[in-house]
Amino acid sequence: MTFKYTEETSEVFQDVKTYLPESFFDYRGEMWTFWEKSMNTPQEKISKFSKSRKNVLRGLHGDKVTTKHITCLWGEVYLVVVDNRPDSQTYREWDSFILNDRNRLSVLVPPGYLNGHLVLSDEALFHYTQSYPKNYIDWEEQDSAKWNDELLNIEWPIKNPILNWRDK
Repeated sequence: MTFKYTEETSEVFQDVKTYLPESFFDYRGEMWTFWEKSMNTPQEKISKFSKSRKNVLRGLHGDKVTTKHITCLWGEVYLVVVDNRPDSQTYREWDSFILNDRNRLSVLVPPGYLNGHLVLSDEALFHYTQSYPKNYIDWEEQDSAKWNDELLNIEWPIKNPILNWRDK
């Protein structure tokens, strides 16, 4: 069986891509592929999950070398991607995507961008793989921005998200 998917480019960022896989359906349910070598993504090195409840906002985080391939396996999230490259024509601009277990959409976030997600459903299981050239960049070394940074002026669907100390 050949893996088929639709690749689209963000309306805001030429190097942010979305992938919509074709699904296989039968009496047992549905099956699709998240990643394959033929896609224009770097080789993934680590796979992570985060499970959160409604109104939890995680992010905005990123670094200068890591590519993230993001999806929502269960529930629904509002994903925001921000250009954090000072020399870019789209510096501090943002785009948003709804990811959920029904639309199977995934987003490829290149190095130099920040991302954050807000849980819209009662709970959500967020999945992302990361690619990086050398060593893993952990949270202490990542770039970050406040979710409500006035310079970014992001339109979040709620005003008072649940945050951890790092994101306040």
